[in-house]
Amino acid sequence: MTRIAVLDDYAHAAAESADWDALDAEVVFFSDHLADEDALAERLAGFDVLCLMRERTPLPASLIARLPALRLVVTSGMRNASVDAAALAERGIPLTGTTGGSLATAELTWALILGLLRHLPSEEAAMRAGGWQTTVGRELRGRTLGILGLGNLGTAVARVGLAFGCDVIAWSEHLTEERAAEAGVRRVERDELFRGSDILSIHLVLSGRTRGLVGAEEIGLMKPGAVLVNTARGPIVDEPALIAALRTGRIAGAALDVFDTEPLPADHPLRALPNVVLTPHLGYVTEETFREFYPQTVEDVAAWMAGAAIRVIDPPR
Repeated sequence: MTRIAVLDDYAHAAAESADWDALDAEVVFFSDHLADEDALAERLAGFDVLCLMRERTPLPASLIARLPALRLVVTSGMRNASVDAAALAERGIPLTGTTGGSLATAELTWALILGLLRHLPSEEAAMRAGGWQTTVGRELRGRTLGILGLGNLGTAVARVGLAFGCDVIAWSEHLTEERAAEAGVRRVERDELFRGSDILSIHLVLSGRTRGLVGAEEIGLMKPGAVLVNTARGPIVDEPALIAALRTGRIAGAALDVFDTEPLPADHPLRALPNVVLTPHLGYVTEETFREFYPQTVEDVAAWMAGAAIRVIDPPR
């Protein structure tokens, strides 16, 4: 019987989000995360199919080589920067994905912005401890919202910013003035984006070009009262440089849903900073998204079992 591993099901949501019984297979759900490759290789050695939530568990060539039974990998989305697609292709193992256009991450972005500007984590904690009104918040109207990456998610965030009365500016490598104007925002040059933003929100895809794009130099251009919001991918921002800026007050704060290492280690310095709002990569973690992703995962496995893989992701050339 085909054995299927569903990885990093942190919220125990995968089983109820799709009809796994439709597959004539043994399906095992793992709610814990293993970062150690030896432990992963031992756990996964007997599985034919791996179902991945995008970029939670990396699948490098070294791990793929230690999985002799592996015959199919399914990921959420149609790209996964943490999977070595070329190594899979060398073994003749299809990598398939799922489609969909959820804007859930854009919604969470605004929860983080508002939570940061109105000090919601500390105020909520104070309320539970018997306290009352300990901070002074900041309003959005009249502030400059900078969008780094004006794709679907960046555009959705920008439109909400306009509704709040923000002046919205944007930059990305190939953004044109015409495309920015269509979204109702102004295109600016890269340095102007960092200098001018009161709130800088990142919405780029992780790639070789964007890894480390926001480093000490870029953070150094920001206003002392500015805040940085990242719901894209952790490695786009130089994490040590960000921590240093937050510790010294070089910028006022940050709201982060993504990190270099996930899950974030319990002793990570970000957890101890008072000017940071943290969430555990919740951007796309909604009932609606899971009811799109997991049924398509089942479809991918069923099609492969029938001899015709669908939604195949080709390795980079």
